[in-house]
Amino acid sequence: MSEAIPHWLTKQAGLSAAESAIELPDGKVITFSDLSAFSMEYAKKLATVGVRDGTHVGILSANCLEMAYVIHALSYLGAVGVLLNTRLTDKELEFQLEDAEVDVLIVDEEQSVRKLQVDKSFTYDEIQNHPAMPNLVLKQELDLDAPFTIMYTSGTTGLPKGVVHTYGNYWWSAIASALNLGLDKEDKWLISLPLFHVSGMSTLLKSVIYGMPIYLMRKFDEGLVHEAIMHKQVTIVSVVTLMLQRLTDRLGEERYPDHLRCFLLGGGPAPKVLLEKAKTKGIPVFQSYGMTETTSQIATLSPKDALEYIGSAGQALLPAWIKIDDPGPDGVGEIVVKGPMVTKGYYKNENANKEAFQDGWLHTGDLGYLDEKGYLYVVDRRNDLIISGGENIYPSEIENALLKIPAIKEAGVTRMEDEIWGYVPVAYVVLQSPISEKEIIEHLKEHLAKYKIPKKITVVDQLPRNAANKLMRNKLKGL
Repeated sequence: MSEAIPHWLTKQAGLSAAESAIELPDGKVITFSDLSAFSMEYAKKLATVGVRDGTHVGILSANCLEMAYVIHALSYLGAVGVLLNTRLTDKELEFQLEDAEVDVLIVDEEQSVRKLQVDKSFTYDEIQNHPAMPNLVLKQELDLDAPFTIMYTSGTTGLPKGVVHTYGNYWWSAIASALNLGLDKEDKWLISLPLFHVSGMSTLLKSVIYGMPIYLMRKFDEGLVHEAIMHKQVTIVSVVTLMLQRLTDRLGEERYPDHLRCFLLGGGPAPKVLLEKAKTKGIPVFQSYGMTETTSQIATLSPKDALEYIGSAGQALLPAWIKIDDPGPDGVGEIVVKGPMVTKGYYKNENANKEAFQDGWLHTGDLGYLDEKGYLYVVDRRNDLIISGGENIYPSEIENALLKIPAIKEAGVTRMEDEIWGYVPVAYVVLQSPISEKEIIEHLKEHLAKYKIPKKITVVDQLPRNAANKLMRNKLKGL
């Protein structure tokens, strides 16, 4: 029997009506009362274009207020939001639209020029200009087992898969995060990661579950994020490695104010050299581990451990389990997870479900190990592993060594076929000052075994990253 709770936004609008829900860099503030009213109005307008309980609604948009209204509006109708990455090509998007059985597509003005094959497509303005359906009864409770969103995996290998998130997945993700990071009445969480990614989306929903304001940015800009931390009373910021790198550089000799209590770092292993640099600047970095399938973080360093366990993603959050499957002599094996924030499966993809889910555990495809106290250390993606002459080489280890070189700003490592060794590592770097390949190699020899030294180093203007700024190693070879 499924469990239902009062609609979280309606409830919060009653509890915290005049409190800030969303703040924008231009100074605009939306209260919880406003957010509820605007979202319900959007729901009634969406109903006039055919959105009903169970309708799959695609959302193709950059972060904005209207996107937040539409997401909440869908929860008042019982519709399912299919969150689409704006950086994808039309062909990639059309695969996802068809695969997710999208009935209605909502786009922002920037995306409205695309010629996508979908029956019904509307901009925010067009929805706004529709009349509201009169006497429409909106949902006043949420079934925790009901699907709320579908998000596609980044598709680093094979075709992307549609991850189905229930209301319960988001609810438990929010509860688990609060039990680890704590809640403060002064908290304000900055979102510059896209709402169409699980980190941004889960934080949007944490806002209404906690009664906490979010500071919503259209996209990441280190200058604007820096100013928001310094002057807008932001206490928590979600970041990936590249963002942390740029913010650390932007901080220079300054110090962040005491009210900043957490940089929540996700998106894969971070170079230890960067974490040490952040520590010296007093930046409170909490590493975490999660993925789309776990509705954001499932392991996170706690505040008391943030400085002691640098390099670890922390322990499993309270309602979650983490174990290592088939560990090797070094303890490294596949990370498998279980918990109420973990998706029940991929949309209409039984083959992927059978492969990923075994005896209630999700096999993540990531490699890592647990220390004797249960702290997780993420090594790499299984698909990124380089096996050279029988030796396992982890790209992140080489990237970390490269980033210790002051002249190198960014680094990405992948594999190249080799007649003798099977595969060998190759590196792509973005420089911030001149350095020769020979000098780079000489530095690496001090830190890495000979078989880990890249056989080729290519200087590029930029590395391929997805919309969340995560490095896409599978695209390095195309540079």
